[in-house]
Amino acid sequence: MFRGPSIPTVTVGDITDDAYILDVREADEWAAGHAPDAVHVPMMQIPARIDEIPEDRDVVVVCRVGGRSAQVVAFLQQNGRERTINLDGGMQMWEASGRPMTSEDGGAPRVL
Repeated sequence: MFRGPSIPTVTVGDITDDAYILDVREADEWAAGHAPDAVHVPMMQIPARIDEIPEDRDVVVVCRVGGRSAQVVAFLQQNGRERTINLDGGMQMWEASGRPMTSEDGGAPRVL
C-alpha cells in the first residue's frame, strides 16, 4: 500500500514553551475549549491565511484528534513551512494530559 510522506508529530509533553500553537478546528470547537496561547485559524482558511503562520519557530498544529491537523501540516510543509508539527492525539490528548484550557462560550472548557 502507498503511504505518503511521514508527518512529524509531537506529544503534549514535548511541546516547547516557545512553540506557536495553531488550532485548526471549527469555531464551535474552538469556543468550547482551547489551549490558552493557541491561535485559531480554521482548516479551510489556512490557504488564504498562510502568511499569518510564522516561519521562524516551531508551529504545532492541533485539531480534535490529529487527522485534520495532519492534513494541514502536510499542506504547510508542501508550501515551505518546514517547522510545522502535528500534535499527536490533538486536543483530546491535551485535555487528558491535564494541560490548561480556556473557553469562549462561558462554559467549562471542554473538547468537542
